[in-house]
Amino acid sequence: MNDFKWTWRGLSFVSIAATLLLVIGFIYAARDIMSPRGTSYSVEAPQNTAAPAEESGILKVAAVGDSLAKGTGDNTGEGFVRRAVAGLSADGTKTELIGNLGINGLTTTGLRDKLKEEGVQYVLRQANIIFVSIGGNDLFQGAQRMLNETEGRTDASRKAASGSAEVQAGSGGSKGAAAGSAAVPGSGSSENAALTDLTPEQLLRSLPGASKRLEEILSTISEINPQARIYYIGLYNPFGDLREMLIPGNQAVTSWNNAAMDIINRNTGMTLVPTLDLFNGHLGKYLSSDHFHPNSGGYQRMADRIVQAVR
Repeated sequence: MNDFKWTWRGLSFVSIAATLLLVIGFIYAARDIMSPRGTSYSVEAPQNTAAPAEESGILKVAAVGDSLAKGTGDNTGEGFVRRAVAGLSADGTKTELIGNLGINGLTTTGLRDKLKEEGVQYVLRQANIIFVSIGGNDLFQGAQRMLNETEGRTDASRKAASGSAEVQAGSGGSKGAAAGSAAVPGSGSSENAALTDLTPEQLLRSLPGASKRLEEILSTISEINPQARIYYIGLYNPFGDLREMLIPGNQAVTSWNNAAMDIINRNTGMTLVPTLDLFNGHLGKYLSSDHFHPNSGGYQRMADRIVQAVR
């Protein structure tokens, strides 16, 4: 009888305990349903898995602009861009050329439009050093055209004179020689007569509009890649060895470079790399046969100056 009594008490105790647990569980469940509480998480910005190029010591170079950026006139094809990359690598600094987007004949209008292209923007975003060469075609297009036209007329005159001399020589000996020598009106200094009346004002006609576009170009590049350092390559006077173009050409180039400097001084992260002094008095040595673009030696001088600016 006593065993039965204790058994009953034990069952009663277990039942009461189970009931209490059920009640407590129900209360907690009801509270969670009626007043839910969100789970608190610690939110942190993801850490960069790779350091930026400038922090890791890697120089990533991109170039945009005209035929000078492309390297036209350099028989090795390197131009100042690849030569500058090689120069920056010479001291052990890891330097990579991301892309050279130089285009022959490009003007400020053309480059401004090119910067709208996604492919161009992609290349610029990968770089931390950007070389910009533009403006020469805006400033000297007229002078180059006049010089080419003059040289074309001179070549035609020389061919005509040569043919006339041959005809005269076949019929009159010394008379033909005299006629031939008199029939070269374009020889000597007179072959540049078309440039005689060229003034700085004529060369600078395009300066206001072109310099405004240059400012837009540099500003756009900075917006595309705010972290990159921009190096604008200043202009030189490729016609400085022609008497008619020495003064107007130098004055025009100086005015352009001063305008570029004013733009650059108003913006951070930009540097003007001057080149006028590199070519003045040395055009015969550092210009290619087209009398406009540098040769390999000229591009090397530009590259050396750029390396100095970057370092």
